[in-house]
Amino acid sequence: MKLSKSTYGLLLMLALAGSSCKESFIDLAPEDQQSSESFFRTEEQFRQAVTAAYTPLRDLLVNDFFTGEMRSDNTHYEFYEINRGTAYLFRETIADFTDDPNNAYSNAVYFHCYKGISRANIVLGRLATATLEEKAKNEIEGQAKFLRAFNYFKLVRYFGEVPLYLKEVSTAEDAFLTRSHVEKVYSQIIEDANDAILKLDVPKFPQTGQATKGAATMLLAEVYMTLKDYDEAEKLLRTLPGMGYQLLPDYAAVFSTANKNSRESIFEVQYMAGAQGDQQSTFIYSFLPRSLNTSIITGVATNNSGTGGWNTPTEDLINAYEEGDKRKAASIGIAEGTYNASNIFSISANKSIENYSPAAGKIGVPYIKKYLNPHSIANNTNDNWPIYRYADALLMLAEALNEQGLSPQALPYLNQVRDRAFGAGVSPITTTDPAELRDIIARERRVELAFENHRWHDLVRTGKAIEVMTTYGEQMKSKFPYLGADTYNVTAERLLFPIPQSEREVNPALTQNKGYN
Repeated sequence: MKLSKSTYGLLLMLALAGSSCKESFIDLAPEDQQSSESFFRTEEQFRQAVTAAYTPLRDLLVNDFFTGEMRSDNTHYEFYEINRGTAYLFRETIADFTDDPNNAYSNAVYFHCYKGISRANIVLGRLATATLEEKAKNEIEGQAKFLRAFNYFKLVRYFGEVPLYLKEVSTAEDAFLTRSHVEKVYSQIIEDANDAILKLDVPKFPQTGQATKGAATMLLAEVYMTLKDYDEAEKLLRTLPGMGYQLLPDYAAVFSTANKNSRESIFEVQYMAGAQGDQQSTFIYSFLPRSLNTSIITGVATNNSGTGGWNTPTEDLINAYEEGDKRKAASIGIAEGTYNASNIFSISANKSIENYSPAAGKIGVPYIKKYLNPHSIANNTNDNWPIYRYADALLMLAEALNEQGLSPQALPYLNQVRDRAFGAGVSPITTTDPAELRDIIARERRVELAFENHRWHDLVRTGKAIEVMTTYGEQMKSKFPYLGADTYNVTAERLLFPIPQSEREVNPALTQNKGYN
């Protein structure tokens, strides 16, 4: 857990105060001000505290697409040759597999996860001695344990062995933990997720955005899928239909801001447009081509030349969509235009990707479209970020059944998702060969969940990351001269990100992952 200099100063001041000053006039919890001693008393206060444990998810998500999608073959970036500053290089090197322990963006994922864990631990520690009504206490505890489990699941998949903090850090000694074995981290995730399932209620629609029994169930199912315990994953996934989840009839509508927290949503990170400060989403402006004027696509004129050009859909992904798949046009758009001498794209038209052919003298740059909704202020949108959807659960159930040799039973769940994409009965999968079906389900997950930060984790958990990314890297290096020979050297060590160097300097007990200096 990273502690700032100011935190160390505070701890030192408290220690000195405790040892050298016992006079009663020193009141560390004044009654006329909120403090940690006076705050955690009422149900309302605990609900505010658990809400605060959700907020780091917003910061996590503006970094996670670099480590989740751009690390994979789904997306790349617009190379900005005239700006070689560290902010650009850090993001590019994640995609190119040349990142190091000083990378601010992979490090941010580490720190934001621990911020959420820290806040969850504070709630859980104070809740243990609180006198609240049992139902409220269970709900608050379930949410906090879901958040702790979710953040540790993110950490263990990205970084491997990580320090396991299970209580509030109140002293310097509490902060300096060593890395726990992966098995121990997973054991804690499973314990927390199981407890959350027991304590949380089934969802009520429309949902509030808070974790429910369904969210905890889906989280634990994905944990078991990662551990290849397909039987346990299947049992959990089969409980979800009974909680009221359904596919929405139209794929594009799933991502409309009019359908936030719908029956298809199992858990999504909440954003809200407006002037209330730091609650709005901005990611569509990062995903558009780097341009002086975005109005042709967004309807709002702004210059995103310093922030755009990231998470750009790859040709490899575009080619993965089958003919007639409605998800392609709903997920990806084409900005048509030209590049100027400074490598800034001038957008002249917004096109559908279906049957696109560039006009004379123009080029087409793909961009993520599924998060493009009407809004009136640049960099101030109302889009939530989907973490778990019911379509994901159906495909995961199909995979779990196939991996247990129950391939015929997998087909109805797989084809539910395909029926929405192609039309009922238009393009069903009929093969029951396990190897063929494994590849079909993987492709289906890729296109159904594109740009939702699943692809990298799916490649790693299925053992395909090295093979797929090496082949993809060779294609990319032949296409883009700026990619050197050292890029896309995808080894087993590169399946994990490095422990942040700044964290190791604060806590020398932390070892580094293999393959990183």
